[in-house]
Amino acid sequence: MTSQQTNPETESTADLSLPQLLLVSSDSDGVLFQAFWLVIRLAVGGLMIHNGLDKLNDIQGFADNVVSFIGLPYPVFFSYCAAYVEIVRKVFIFIGIMTRLNALALLSTMGVAIFFHIKANGLIVAPLETASLYAAVYAFLLVGGPGQWSLDNLAAKKFGF
Repeated sequence: MTSQQTNPETESTADLSLPQLLLVSSDSDGVLFQAFWLVIRLAVGGLMIHNGLDKLNDIQGFADNVVSFIGLPYPVFFSYCAAYVEIVRKVFIFIGIMTRLNALALLSTMGVAIFFHIKANGLIVAPLETASLYAAVYAFLLVGGPGQWSLDNLAAKKFGF
Protein backbone atom coordinates (compact mmCIF):
# COMPACT_ATOMS: atom_id res chain seq x y z
CA MET A 1 0.00 0.00 0.00
CA THR A 2 1.48 3.34 -1.00
CA SER A 3 1.29 6.44 1.15
CA GLN A 4 -1.48 7.75 -1.14
CA GLN A 5 -3.69 4.67 -0.65
CA THR A 6 -5.70 4.15 2.49
CA ASN A 7 -7.47 1.26 4.05
CA PRO A 8 -11.13 2.22 4.70
CA GLU A 9 -11.35 -0.26 7.55
CA THR A 10 -8.73 1.68 9.55
CA GLU A 11 -10.08 5.15 8.76
CA SER A 12 -12.65 7.02 10.78
CA THR A 13 -15.99 7.65 9.11
CA ALA A 14 -15.12 11.34 8.75
CA ASP A 15 -12.12 10.42 6.57
CA LEU A 16 -14.10 8.36 4.05
CA SER A 17 -15.17 9.67 0.64
CA LEU A 18 -18.84 9.62 -0.38
CA PRO A 19 -18.46 6.42 -2.49
CA GLN A 20 -16.68 4.75 0.43
CA LEU A 21 -19.43 5.79 2.83
CA LEU A 22 -22.06 4.37 0.48
CA LEU A 23 -20.35 1.11 -0.48
CA VAL A 24 -17.86 0.00 2.18
CA SER A 25 -19.27 -1.97 5.06
CA SER A 26 -18.31 -0.80 8.54
CA ASP A 27 -18.62 -4.11 10.32
CA SER A 28 -16.53 -7.03 11.53
CA ASP A 29 -14.40 -9.23 9.28
CA GLY A 30 -15.45 -12.37 11.16
CA VAL A 31 -17.01 -15.12 9.03
CA LEU A 32 -19.72 -15.84 11.60
CA PHE A 33 -20.65 -12.15 11.76
CA GLN A 34 -20.70 -11.88 7.96
CA ALA A 35 -22.89 -14.99 7.67
CA PHE A 36 -25.31 -13.59 10.25
CA TRP A 37 -25.36 -10.18 8.53
CA LEU A 38 -26.10 -11.88 5.18
CA VAL A 39 -28.99 -13.85 6.71
CA ILE A 40 -30.43 -10.65 8.21
CA ARG A 41 -30.13 -8.82 4.88
CA LEU A 42 -31.75 -11.72 3.01
CA ALA A 43 -34.53 -12.03 5.57
CA VAL A 44 -35.53 -8.36 5.56
CA GLY A 45 -35.09 -8.25 1.80
CA GLY A 46 -37.34 -11.24 1.25
CA LEU A 47 -39.86 -11.34 4.07
CA MET A 48 -41.44 -7.96 3.65
CA ILE A 49 -41.80 -7.90 -0.13
CA HIS A 50 -45.38 -9.15 0.22
CA ASN A 51 -46.36 -5.80 1.80
CA GLY A 52 -45.60 -3.98 -1.45
CA LEU A 53 -47.43 -6.62 -3.47
CA ASP A 54 -50.44 -6.34 -1.15
CA LYS A 55 -50.51 -2.58 -1.76
CA LEU A 56 -50.48 -3.13 -5.52
CA ASN A 57 -53.38 -5.57 -5.21
CA ASP A 58 -55.56 -2.85 -3.65
CA ILE A 59 -54.02 0.54 -4.36
CA GLN A 60 -57.27 2.45 -3.84
CA GLY A 61 -57.98 0.68 -0.54
CA PHE A 62 -54.50 1.47 0.77
CA ALA A 63 -54.79 5.05 -0.46
CA ASP A 64 -58.16 5.53 1.27
CA ASN A 65 -57.49 3.62 4.50
CA VAL A 66 -53.86 4.53 5.18
CA VAL A 67 -52.47 7.41 3.13
CA SER A 68 -55.58 9.60 3.32
CA PHE A 69 -56.03 8.70 7.00
CA ILE A 70 -52.59 10.07 7.92
CA GLY A 71 -53.23 13.20 5.89
CA LEU A 72 -50.80 12.95 2.99
CA PRO A 73 -51.83 14.58 -0.29
CA TYR A 74 -52.14 12.56 -3.50
CA PRO A 75 -52.93 9.26 -1.73
CA VAL A 76 -52.86 7.07 -4.85
CA PHE A 77 -49.48 8.49 -5.90
CA PHE A 78 -48.00 7.90 -2.43
CA SER A 79 -49.49 4.40 -2.37
CA TYR A 80 -47.62 3.56 -5.57
CA CYS A 81 -44.46 5.13 -4.11
CA ALA A 82 -44.77 2.96 -0.99
CA ALA A 83 -45.33 -0.16 -3.10
CA TYR A 84 -42.28 0.71 -5.25
CA VAL A 85 -40.08 1.17 -2.19
CA GLU A 86 -41.33 -2.03 -0.60
CA ILE A 87 -40.77 -4.14 -3.72
CA VAL A 88 -37.86 -2.76 -5.72
CA ARG A 89 -35.72 -1.45 -2.88
CA LYS A 90 -36.12 -4.67 -0.91
CA VAL A 91 -34.85 -6.63 -3.91
CA PHE A 92 -31.82 -4.33 -3.95
CA ILE A 93 -31.23 -4.95 -0.23
CA PHE A 94 -31.64 -8.68 -0.83
CA ILE A 95 -28.79 -8.66 -3.37
CA GLY A 96 -26.81 -6.03 -1.48
CA ILE A 97 -26.69 -3.18 -3.96
CA MET A 98 -26.82 0.46 -2.78
CA THR A 99 -27.84 -0.98 0.56
CA ARG A 100 -27.52 2.17 2.62
CA LEU A 101 -29.64 4.31 0.28
CA ASN A 102 -32.27 1.58 0.04
CA ALA A 103 -32.25 1.10 3.81
CA LEU A 104 -32.83 4.85 4.22
CA ALA A 105 -35.84 4.71 1.88
CA LEU A 106 -37.26 1.69 3.70
CA LEU A 107 -36.57 3.22 7.11
CA SER A 108 -38.54 6.28 5.99
CA THR A 109 -41.42 4.07 4.84
CA MET A 110 -41.40 2.28 8.19
CA GLY A 111 -41.45 5.67 9.92
CA VAL A 112 -44.67 6.47 8.07
CA ALA A 113 -46.05 3.03 9.00
CA ILE A 114 -45.20 3.63 12.67
CA PHE A 115 -46.89 7.04 12.50
CA PHE A 116 -49.99 5.44 10.96
CA HIS A 117 -50.18 2.77 13.68
CA ILE A 118 -49.78 5.34 16.45
CA LYS A 119 -52.44 7.59 14.91
CA ALA A 120 -54.84 4.68 14.35
CA ASN A 121 -54.27 2.68 17.55
CA GLY A 122 -52.26 4.77 19.99
CA LEU A 123 -49.33 3.08 21.67
CA ILE A 124 -50.73 -0.45 21.49
CA VAL A 125 -47.74 -2.70 20.95
CA ALA A 126 -49.13 -5.30 18.52
CA PRO A 127 -49.67 -2.99 15.53
CA LEU A 128 -46.39 -1.16 16.15
CA GLU A 129 -44.27 -4.25 16.61
CA THR A 130 -43.62 -5.37 13.04
CA ALA A 131 -43.02 -1.89 11.62
CA SER A 132 -40.73 -1.04 14.54
CA LEU A 133 -38.68 -4.21 14.16
CA TYR A 134 -38.26 -3.64 10.43
CA ALA A 135 -37.31 0.00 11.11
CA ALA A 136 -34.63 -1.16 13.56
CA VAL A 137 -33.13 -3.59 11.05
CA TYR A 138 -33.15 -0.94 8.31
CA ALA A 139 -31.44 1.46 10.72
CA PHE A 140 -28.73 -1.16 11.34
CA LEU A 141 -28.28 -1.66 7.59
CA LEU A 142 -28.11 2.10 7.10
CA VAL A 143 -25.34 2.41 9.68
CA GLY A 144 -23.51 -0.88 9.15
CA GLY A 145 -23.81 -1.30 5.41
CA PRO A 146 -24.48 -4.51 3.53
CA GLY A 147 -21.69 -6.67 4.88
CA GLN A 148 -18.79 -8.15 2.98
CA TRP A 149 -20.89 -10.66 1.05
CA SER A 150 -22.76 -8.17 -1.14
CA LEU A 151 -22.64 -6.52 -4.55
CA ASP A 152 -21.80 -3.24 -2.79
CA ASN A 153 -18.66 -4.80 -1.38
CA LEU A 154 -17.69 -6.27 -4.77
CA ALA A 155 -18.14 -2.82 -6.35
CA ALA A 156 -16.07 -1.21 -3.62
CA LYS A 157 -13.23 -3.68 -4.23
CA LYS A 158 -13.45 -3.30 -8.01
CA PHE A 159 -13.22 0.49 -7.82
CA GLY A 160 -10.55 0.43 -5.12
CA PHE A 161 -12.55 1.91 -2.23
